[in-house]
Amino acid sequence: MEYLINKKVKDIEISGIRKFSNMVAGKEGMLALTIGQPDFPTPAHIKEAAKKAIDEDFTTYTHNAGDLALRQAACDFVAKKYSLNYQPATEVIVTTGASEAIDIAFRTILEEGVEVILPGPVYPGYEPIIRLCGATPIYVDIKENDFRFTAELIEPYITDKTRCIVLPYPSNPTGVSLNKKELMAIADLLKDKDIFVLADEIYSELLFDATHVSIGSFLREKTIVINGLSKSHSMTGWRIGFLFAPEIICQQILKVHQYNVTCASSISQQAALQALTVGIDDSLPMKEEYKKRRDYLYSRLTDIGLEVVNPDGAFYFFIKIPVSGITSFDFCLDLVEKANLAVVPGSAFSPLGEGYFRISFAYSFDTLKEACDRLGTYLNTIK
Repeated sequence: MEYLINKKVKDIEISGIRKFSNMVAGKEGMLALTIGQPDFPTPAHIKEAAKKAIDEDFTTYTHNAGDLALRQAACDFVAKKYSLNYQPATEVIVTTGASEAIDIAFRTILEEGVEVILPGPVYPGYEPIIRLCGATPIYVDIKENDFRFTAELIEPYITDKTRCIVLPYPSNPTGVSLNKKELMAIADLLKDKDIFVLADEIYSELLFDATHVSIGSFLREKTIVINGLSKSHSMTGWRIGFLFAPEIICQQILKVHQYNVTCASSISQQAALQALTVGIDDSLPMKEEYKKRRDYLYSRLTDIGLEVVNPDGAFYFFIKIPVSGITSFDFCLDLVEKANLAVVPGSAFSPLGEGYFRISFAYSFDTLKEACDRLGTYLNTIK
């Protein structure tokens, strides 16, 4: 029966991040810096709110768009943090993680034959959905621009087929963000064009040396903002994301969301309400710890002699492989076999990631120190 399966599904692959992580899982003595998952527990008061919700039988369907109190809290949160103004009744959807938000946004705005412009290298979760919609991903090489996805790089790729531009910042895998000047230039480029912006801002609370700016604050009418609690509140398994958009867009996306999941988990929604109110600043101590790790790793990696761009946020370094004549996959596999150290091949982040590898620093200082020791020893043996 396999021949009857949708060809578009058969043509996509499992994420290279997960593929490589699964491949090395369980290997004795392995040190893995592969998964972008916070190593902090979900704050205790958030877990208590979930327990209370269970005890009080908050176990039924909510409104398709999410519990109204949570939608209000989500709107209040982004208004306070990023000067974004959305109406809780009509302009926000509580989703099953940011991944579902991306999926339903693309399935609403894309169709056969249109194009989506993305930076490359980039998180691998966009392209498969774009292709399932019959659209074509168009990658813009940002490697020679310190991984900054700017208006100057975007403009030559805009055609009459362009339907959407994806702005993921701070970025996975590079950790690089965009500042207000850069975002305003993109907004100016697009202001007279019928092109959507999908702003994936899931790492917005983990920006180290500046305040996050959302392009939705000055290109509101055509921007879909994606956010969530996985990274900011260490709630990956709770699966709560948020999609913000003008009512005319949001209410169309809501149809797709309704037939996709009905609503996000009611218990997780109550935990999320606690996170966005009582825990509005829960990310701050985590961010400070990530910043210390960032600074430590930058020092160690540059001392080893690696070429790196210091990340603005998130918890990743995207590092140029210091030897030629080897693919990123083979380099990472050799690192596994000879140093018992697992990182992610750059090729997992589009073809433009080839020649690089990603390290996640969502791990303890002891783990990062040992990883740098192993990496340094390995590099000395292959040079």
